[in-house]
Amino acid sequence: MRRLPPLSLYVHMPWCVRKCPYCDFNSHAAGDALPEAEYVAALLADLDRDLADFPAAGLREREIVSVFIGGGTPSLISPEGYATLFAGLRGRLRFTDDAEITLEANPGTVEQGLFRGYREVGINRLSIGVQTFQGEQLGVLGRIHSGDEARRAADSARAAGFTTFNLDLMHGLPGQTVAQALDDLRQAIALAPTHLSWYQLTLEPNTVFYRQQPVLPEDEVLADIQDAGQALLAAEGYAQYEVSAYARSGHQCRHNLNYWRFGDYLGIGAGAHGKLSAPGRDGAPLVITRTAKTRTPRDYLAAARAAADGQGDAFRAGATVIPPDELPFEFMLNVLRLNAGVPASLWRERTGTDDDVLRLTRERLVRQGLLLPDASRWCASPLGQRYLNRVIEAFLPDS
Repeated sequence: MRRLPPLSLYVHMPWCVRKCPYCDFNSHAAGDALPEAEYVAALLADLDRDLADFPAAGLREREIVSVFIGGGTPSLISPEGYATLFAGLRGRLRFTDDAEITLEANPGTVEQGLFRGYREVGINRLSIGVQTFQGEQLGVLGRIHSGDEARRAADSARAAGFTTFNLDLMHGLPGQTVAQALDDLRQAIALAPTHLSWYQLTLEPNTVFYRQQPVLPEDEVLADIQDAGQALLAAEGYAQYEVSAYARSGHQCRHNLNYWRFGDYLGIGAGAHGKLSAPGRDGAPLVITRTAKTRTPRDYLAAARAAADGQGDAFRAGATVIPPDELPFEFMLNVLRLNAGVPASLWRERTGTDDDVLRLTRERLVRQGLLLPDASRWCASPLGQRYLNRVIEAFLPDS
């Protein structure tokens, strides 16, 4: 039997204290009280449905290499809620002994006691959403924390026993100067995170910022911020390994690496997405299915009640097998984000498809200087990294 890709688990917690004007994630204002116990039960019922519906993917036999709990604001859920969740997960799935388990946390919703509780239930990595330390910019972004609270959250994470944690930081904020962006980075670095996600604010459809667009820095300023920030991070020992990810040695995010290496992942929770591979028949290429779950918390909880009444796959908003002609784009959309790329052999390993289908596009991009000519790797050149969207789009079926 063909070896299947590594398997991760994504868990979506859809509630926030309030919706930020730039956010296009599936997040919803929490209201007075969260239906925590009901939602945790729904997550486990959702997982049960996936386990029943995808037997060929071998989900009970494969080991979970990482878990990422995203949102929303997952730190609105109590340690007791996560204790119940992980008891249920471990009763249904196999975990590697060293599985990376990440929880997203916002500084305005946590304190040291909570961090200790999360650590005790098996969560071993935090991702703290700072965005900026500047009070005025935090107000513009709709964040509920202060710069001081962000600093205290990082200190509390360390005090609670987290030896690896990420800080999320944005740049290119409304009215931001190069000096302000670098000051944010220096303040983050002073907190000694093992990982930094540093990315440019973009105006996404279906957000307040898209409808009421703030004035963002000019392109020249954005380029100067990017160049100066990358130089600072490199000088401080944070190696860039992906478009917006920087880490100290040994602290790359294993969960995200599995995404970018075209691994598999179960997705449970309101609006969660998944990617599951199963062996093709008689040596045929892998059958790769993308799943999507019911989006709003209200509908998701209603789906859980329907599932309890035996009403089929009520959690699922869609399940689509990736057509063979779309696989090159899907694969490159992920792997070319990595600065070092991936071994050329990974295409066959992750898709079961011969690499002849990629040859002409590869040769063209190498001639254009957008891919490195090393035939043993898929890797964008420095020029290709600058025009990465163009490189990836070359693998679309109509290209």
